[in-house]
Amino acid sequence: MSTCATVSRDLDEPLSGTAATATTWLLLEQPGPWGARALVSSHLEPSLGRALEAAAEGTGVRVALIRRPGRHADFGAPALRQVYAAHTVPGRVWLHGATTHDPRRLLDLDFAALGRGDHRTFDDALCGRPHTGDPLALVCTNGRRDRCCALLGRPLASRLAVAGVRGAWEVTHLGGHRFSPTLLVLPHGYAYGRVEAHTVTEVLHGVQEGRVVLQGCRGRSAWERPGQAAELAVRTATGEDAAEALSVVRTAGDAPRWEVTVAHADGRHWEVVVDQGVSSPPRPESCGTSVLGTPGRMDVVAVRELTGAASRG
Repeated sequence: MSTCATVSRDLDEPLSGTAATATTWLLLEQPGPWGARALVSSHLEPSLGRALEAAAEGTGVRVALIRRPGRHADFGAPALRQVYAAHTVPGRVWLHGATTHDPRRLLDLDFAALGRGDHRTFDDALCGRPHTGDPLALVCTNGRRDRCCALLGRPLASRLAVAGVRGAWEVTHLGGHRFSPTLLVLPHGYAYGRVEAHTVTEVLHGVQEGRVVLQGCRGRSAWERPGQAAELAVRTATGEDAAEALSVVRTAGDAPRWEVTVAHADGRHWEVVVDQGVSSPPRPESCGTSVLGTPGRMDVVAVRELTGAASRG
């Protein structure tokens, strides 16, 4: 049994283990303004938003609204809406796209199957096809949820659009607004915090090459928070940057300590010990408030490579 050097990972610096959790993302284009709970407080029909929330609950699917960067004046419902679905679990990653005149058709989806990574329900219900364009760069700009996302996210989204990033979209709340501007990149589902335009360009180039850029990375949405921190810690310890190389195969324990097993596609395994802590000293949890708080964090306190029977465990 070999042991890697013990490392400590903080959610604030570097930004590990705080990304939104979802095995599958379902994205619906909805122009115009968004409220704090965008699915039910935008110009999407509220009953449809509530139905989508209910259908996705407990399935691993996260539904979000997207819109193209720019002015958000409401000119009425679009005649044709873009829809995407992306499954982010390593070994089964895919990104499919479709268009629809009627967003209520999303209720025809089998959300449980979608969460398991079965794209056939998306393809059958919406005539979906594999996405062949650039990776999606989703920048949170939901200022009604937190003003940081508007103050910092919207300028970033606009810069990406001006720079010709064809996969750039604004998206509703991703979580971790204190790390604004925040970014989710699909199909692999890695989230980033405090990003700048040049960093996004590097990240997207990495996606096209099947690599993960670790600078500013907050974790892969397919995993729960301890798993996000553990996977990034193994990448840091080993230098592994292939997007599909690592999977979280076991998480034991409960707050405030977990033991996470991370597996490599080549058969290697690591045991990672993750502690739940709080950020110190207290700091504002948003650029929109002066109230101090102690945001939660995941501290990786040990990374140990397993060998022999332990790795098969």
